[in-house]
Amino acid sequence: MAYEIKLDIFEGPLDLLLYLIKKNQIDIYNIPIALITDQYLQYLEIMRTLNLDLAGEYLVLASTLIHIKSRMLLPKDEEDESEEEMDPRKELVQQLIAYQSYKDAAVRLDSRLLLERDVFKRGAEIPEDTSADTDIELSIYDLVAAFQKIVSRMDKEELLEISGEKMSVTDRINEIMDKLTKERNVVFTDLLDGLITNKRKIIYTLLAILELMKLRMIKAYQSGPFGVIRIFLAVEDSEVK
Repeated sequence: MAYEIKLDIFEGPLDLLLYLIKKNQIDIYNIPIALITDQYLQYLEIMRTLNLDLAGEYLVLASTLIHIKSRMLLPKDEEDESEEEMDPRKELVQQLIAYQSYKDAAVRLDSRLLLERDVFKRGAEIPEDTSADTDIELSIYDLVAAFQKIVSRMDKEELLEISGEKMSVTDRINEIMDKLTKERNVVFTDLLDGLITNKRKIIYTLLAILELMKLRMIKAYQSGPFGVIRIFLAVEDSEVK
């Protein structure tokens, strides 16, 4: 039977939109709406294929982006409106700027109240062939995209449903944390070893990783744009006072 998993790990559709803007190094005041709309819809499709049931607000923003995109394709009537008034992106840009402002303020407040807790150190040394200066810290959205690429390369005919097996995201979180506690770090793809025939456990592995990242218990690093992704403990047990 088909199943869907409620996802409350992401902060919201505006958070995804800001991620895409930053990833593409786009001026927030001059958003190429066609590009961003296409990429936003691609992320929604990724989440759909992973059986992640998104909140309705994601679909509302998708409709808004498509509406703005269609309006920008219409010829401009310079006699009726100025260029600024005609720009259908204006309201969305204002929402993004306001959201970014609140998000930055929340980060600053959180860092003041929880400074000691939020000082992170890698749980293991960086491999000798890489350096901290070249490693890229990945976001939740980066992990979703990487996960989808891995799943898409699997033979779909080999993915089976094992309905009789009891499991939960909590169980998978505990398994991952036990593995990290013993090994200090793990290659992202190693967490999928032996799971190729169990689609449900593959999805639960993704959700467990995303939840641990949200809780700041782990961090993900990649040695370059196409390098290996490693998962590290965010805080050493000995460092927690």
